[in-house]
Amino acid sequence: MKCLVVLAHPLSRSFSHAVATTVVDTLKKNGHEHKLIDLYRSGFDPRLTDSERAEYYENFDRTALEKEITDLQWAESIILVFPTWWFGPPAILKGWFDRVWAPSIAFDHAEDLGSIKPRLNSLRKVVAFTTLGSPWWVDYFILRRPVRRVLKTAILGTCAPQASFKFMSFYRAERIGNEVAQTTMDRVRVAIEAL
Repeated sequence: MKCLVVLAHPLSRSFSHAVATTVVDTLKKNGHEHKLIDLYRSGFDPRLTDSERAEYYENFDRTALEKEITDLQWAESIILVFPTWWFGPPAILKGWFDRVWAPSIAFDHAEDLGSIKPRLNSLRKVVAFTTLGSPWWVDYFILRRPVRRVLKTAILGTCAPQASFKFMSFYRAERIGNEVAQTTMDRVRVAIEAL
């Protein structure tokens, strides 16, 4: 399977980087093709340019994004690895969705800007791994898992509704000890082996 791994964390010693390393190692071990996009290290700019936004619905200016668009359209599976900050993804990951998952690339609008027609028809699986500083009950009961809802319903639900979706959250990530870290990496391996 062609797997695109998208990493969004600025610190190379972060738990997110350790998860991404486990993901890539497991993909290699299981014979999957893969590409890794480290949004911070690659210098990805999450801001829509004036020309991109001005022509967003008519003739999206994809000039600065050819590599990212090619990678997205190549993928049969996407694995997202990122922290949840303020109960949302990092701005750089949100910007990747804003700029790369654009009209005529990830979806088409009806002429009246009505219903969306999905375009990522070859995308079969999406797995998201996220770390949070909060305990699980805050995410589940107080905020009702906002990142999962946005990814599943708003983004995948409109651009790739046929894709299966697995979402794994790792709570109190700033205080993960060695034993919990090892158990977490085992869960990551199992999820990737199931692709």
